[in-house]
Amino acid sequence: MKSINLLLACVLLAVPAVFGQRLPDLGDVSQSEFSPLQERRLGEGIMREIRADRSYSDDAEISHYLNTLGYRLVSAGGESRQEFNFFLILDPQINAFALPGGFIGVNSGLILAAQSESELASVVSHEIAHVTQHHIARMLVAQKQSAITSLAGLAVAILASRVSSELSQAAIVASQAGSVQSALNFTRDNEREADRVGFQTLEHAGFDPQAMPLFFERLQRSTRFYETAAPSYLRTHPLTYERIADMQNRAQNLQYRQVPDSLDFQLIRAKLKALQDSPQDSVAFFEESLKERKYLSEAASRYGLVTALIRAKNTARATQELRALRKTVPSSPIVDTLAARLFDAAGDGAAALQTYREALKNYPGYRALIYDYADALLRNRQPEEALKLVESRLQYSMSDYRLYQLQARGYAALNKSLQQHRALAESQYRLGNIPAAIEQLVLAQKSGDGDFYQQSSVDARLRELRAIDNEMRKEGRNKR
Repeated sequence: MKSINLLLACVLLAVPAVFGQRLPDLGDVSQSEFSPLQERRLGEGIMREIRADRSYSDDAEISHYLNTLGYRLVSAGGESRQEFNFFLILDPQINAFALPGGFIGVNSGLILAAQSESELASVVSHEIAHVTQHHIARMLVAQKQSAITSLAGLAVAILASRVSSELSQAAIVASQAGSVQSALNFTRDNEREADRVGFQTLEHAGFDPQAMPLFFERLQRSTRFYETAAPSYLRTHPLTYERIADMQNRAQNLQYRQVPDSLDFQLIRAKLKALQDSPQDSVAFFEESLKERKYLSEAASRYGLVTALIRAKNTARATQELRALRKTVPSSPIVDTLAARLFDAAGDGAAALQTYREALKNYPGYRALIYDYADALLRNRQPEEALKLVESRLQYSMSDYRLYQLQARGYAALNKSLQQHRALAESQYRLGNIPAAIEQLVLAQKSGDGDFYQQSSVDARLRELRAIDNEMRKEGRNKR
């Protein structure tokens, strides 16, 4: 694991420079000059550090699910021009958190602890409300520069908490956030407003609003089992009985409706469960759940069993169980992706490629299939086909950094160094790391290959990014 102290130092060096010497004097927060661009830049700076930590997961299927869920809620919450990014942290702690710029992290522990999709959605809608109601911007304005530094430290503390509560507290102290912890934590007024807005969003999105008080009440009761500290979520989101009572009152005024979980929610939970324990323990868990019928979804348990068997390198048994899964779930991009991965694990590359091709006909926009298929083509020494696939997708998803990474691998396999570094530059740019993008373009210039038009394109792009970088440096927003 990357040293928490080093990570903390990097964040604290980078983030305070985002707004130069100080935040502007904003006066009335309702007329705040803390612009969305400033928030986004700050969030991107923190996200660069989070992505560097091993707890950050860029699993395409889980990311797709979280962003689908998140944007369903965002759309139901009314008009919002805010861009959102939902991401996974591999951490058993029950937690979710919002960062400046619409970045919302969800711990794997929260997904596994939620007993329904509506419960998970209730927490995500609450975090979305913190963003749309500008609670983070107000907090930063109220605390001036010190809060920016401390918020970065708090992001590190969130990651550190998976190791131990003591380490998490040490990170907070190291960032000098301990003295202003109460100011960094969302205020009770913030929490009540996020409850109200999140509750309305949950209802408008078609989820069960009863899930919000049920989940928070269960979370409150669980604190008695923690000897050293409350769950991470409660440390940053003060939960009171008054808040729970208010949620219950709101829910009682609505007509009860049963909202079934989506299949994707159940499959994603099973995937996380299958990956968090040892392969042998995961196999035993899903075998028992199927034998004793202790499951919320038979399909999810069978999916989890196949995933665990692949991890245990028992591909023969996994193939048998996949047939049983197919009978339960005739069509699903998540199951199709699993089937292709099973063929790949069994050493049948041709069958894996054929499965990806057929699945993409049914689900042409499912990114996990695209990424996996391109990766499989590259590993099977078909870089031209991989590039053809990636470049066709880039026409519709020019902001997708992973497509550029795959493109770079394709060009590298063909010994096209200029285009390889150009693609890596575009990937870094979309990750918000302009200095790294510039470095890749400089390498592209020095590559010695490429025709006149490709060289000219690199030169033009390099001038463009250097101009952006210089402007950001003038504003004190960028730190190499």
